[in-house]
Amino acid sequence: MPSAQKNKSHKSSKSSRNSLRKKSGIDIKGNRIGKSDHHVGKGSKAARFHHTKMVRCQKRASLLEEKRASIGSGTSPLVIVLFGLTASVNVRGLKEQLIRLLSPGDANKTTVASPHYKIRATVLEAPHGDLSTCMELAKVADLIAFVASARSSSKEVDTCSYIDSFGSQCLSVFKALGLPSTAVLIRDLSLDLKKRNDMKKTCMSSLTSEFPDSKFYPADTTEELHKFMWLLKEHRLTVPIWRSQRPYLIAHEVDLIVNDGSPGLFTLLLSGYLRAHDLSVNQLVHVSGSGDFQMSKIDVLQDPNPLKSGTGQDLMDSDEHHGTQIIHSLFPDLSKQQSLVIENDPKPDPGEQTWPTEMEMTKADEYQRRSMINTYKNQATEFFEGKDNQDSGSDCFHVEDQEDYSDEDVDADTVMEEDEDITKEMIRDKIRKIHDAQAEDEEYPDEVDTPLDVLARVRFGKYQGLKSFRTSVWKDKNPPPREYARIFSFHNYKATQKCVLENARDIGQRTLDECIPVGSYARIHVKDVSVSVALRLCSLVKSKPVVASGLLEHESKMSVLHFSIKKHKSYQFPIKGKESLIFHVGFRQFVARPIFSSDSINSHQHKMEKFLHEGRFSIASVYAPISFPPSPLIALKRGRDGEVGFPAVAAIGSLKSIDPERIILKKITFTGYPRRVSKLKATVRYMFHDPIDVSYFKRCEIWTKNGVRGNIKESVGTHGTMKCTFNRSIQQHDTVCMSLFKRVYPKWPEQRFPILLDA
Repeated sequence: MPSAQKNKSHKSSKSSRNSLRKKSGIDIKGNRIGKSDHHVGKGSKAARFHHTKMVRCQKRASLLEEKRASIGSGTSPLVIVLFGLTASVNVRGLKEQLIRLLSPGDANKTTVASPHYKIRATVLEAPHGDLSTCMELAKVADLIAFVASARSSSKEVDTCSYIDSFGSQCLSVFKALGLPSTAVLIRDLSLDLKKRNDMKKTCMSSLTSEFPDSKFYPADTTEELHKFMWLLKEHRLTVPIWRSQRPYLIAHEVDLIVNDGSPGLFTLLLSGYLRAHDLSVNQLVHVSGSGDFQMSKIDVLQDPNPLKSGTGQDLMDSDEHHGTQIIHSLFPDLSKQQSLVIENDPKPDPGEQTWPTEMEMTKADEYQRRSMINTYKNQATEFFEGKDNQDSGSDCFHVEDQEDYSDEDVDADTVMEEDEDITKEMIRDKIRKIHDAQAEDEEYPDEVDTPLDVLARVRFGKYQGLKSFRTSVWKDKNPPPREYARIFSFHNYKATQKCVLENARDIGQRTLDECIPVGSYARIHVKDVSVSVALRLCSLVKSKPVVASGLLEHESKMSVLHFSIKKHKSYQFPIKGKESLIFHVGFRQFVARPIFSSDSINSHQHKMEKFLHEGRFSIASVYAPISFPPSPLIALKRGRDGEVGFPAVAAIGSLKSIDPERIILKKITFTGYPRRVSKLKATVRYMFHDPIDVSYFKRCEIWTKNGVRGNIKESVGTHGTMKCTFNRSIQQHDTVCMSLFKRVYPKWPEQRFPILLDA
């Protein structure tokens, strides 16, 4: 394509007087023309250079200050977790080598101070095969050193020969929690230099896809570990955001004091270094899987592992019982201390309708059910005459829907799980039934059969029709469950979260009489701990970390939390709604019975899912203590005593929102089949079995699987056959459907915390 025409510029032999003045930089009065000050301030090269230099100097100063703070004597020791990628890796030998390198005289300790490296570190070993302990170690680690064997001969191959199935499972869990700084240590390299380099390159090429941002270090000899420690000292460590928002303490020692005024309750003493944030004595704390508690006292103790032995702090008192010296103690201010409010206790005004008790609700439901049956019994006499000779279980509706008809059927699975006398054959039979139910749900979602021995009007009385699931407004005719009177909700969740996080950042600006600074070695007194929980924690501290984490405002209160959740690829069993799971949300642990639903972006209603299906995210709604995002989620499934492979990782996800008003609808679909078809009319049978049901559900819209919509016109005969009209003609082999909906809620757990489940 030819270029556009370009005309030659006009060549003038003379220039105007004004143009000559502008070229020479002189105005009409003979003064020199200069640049404006505004232009100099914004676009000057020197100004830009000065601004860039100033930003660079500020960033360098902040990094230098952060580096000095991270290696100073006033900071807590670095937590280094050694995790073996296969069972054949000698992690314990590596741990002993590192401790001897840091402090030759403290070979039996896990926390040591090294004046040579100017660093304090806590070196911990992750036991291979113990999932829960590895998870707890990953939550508190400042550095996870993945240890690989260059001569790995694992028979269980997952992604490569250097990671077995358990290592791959834990790695996916660590990524879901949020990885801190990581490094890969390569062991068992050959002494021959050429073979050594080849083995190192092979191992690095195999593991680079799993650890793209990690550095690889050989870790066989003392010289190689010496080089690793010097590089670690210069490395800038990072931790997940959720961990940097709350103070936490890893207990080095756990002790008990009997409460004189409260029989059966103890005061739990947890000693360790405070990390991440300053801790106020008026805050609430969560102790690993045990619950939320108040503190009665905080003792700031002398550091048992000082970087410089001659820099001790002034001592005010000594604790002869525990062999430690107290610098000073903090006591809560009752006017400022956060109250331990877990559930709401509504107190209605005089004259206001009170919330009915559980016994009253049960009696009312039973009376209403019997009244409905007696009302329609005489009208359905013709149909029920021959029912006495039929098998009552042959035409029963689906098992998943029995929870809507009888309160006893709701907890049938729970009773089955908690029965200690159940046999292995019964367990296998139950698992097979759940597998069959999941397969049926995937093939025929939401389809149910109307019962033959109960009127559909009675059986599905809590359901109602919906014109459009996306655009229609849900008007619930049923009251919320009794548990909704026990929870809390936010008027403006986002504004509350912003205010709570700002208040948490201001804790460090308070006086030393109220809070202790990060890096202090302290002993917190957790009051009113039950005997069983206290004794269980004393035994757990020997095998896994016991963590006390500070709670933000409102985080002890119960509400309805919604998590974005996905089934883990290693879990092969079905996960049914309202099944008991152990939720790990950050440092907190609790038992939950979630219901699953889809995440409808363009609708206020969300469809319930009976199972958590593979390959896609769903929303899990639970009754749980309030927590503010970001908060990662690991859902564990607990097996029976002695069952191999449990607890297992069932699902992973993160906290999405806190909203008790989120509408989750359970959908059921009745199906019928055309008997006679005449253009836009058809006679449909087998959807209902009684003309009373046809009249009751007459207002609900019907549709076919081929996309035709219609309405019920009238009932025909006495066996539930009905005449229907459609917006276009239908086929004889088509299936006529009717969709009904009911709002559903999560299940309140019988036991809130998992500390005593495995006791």
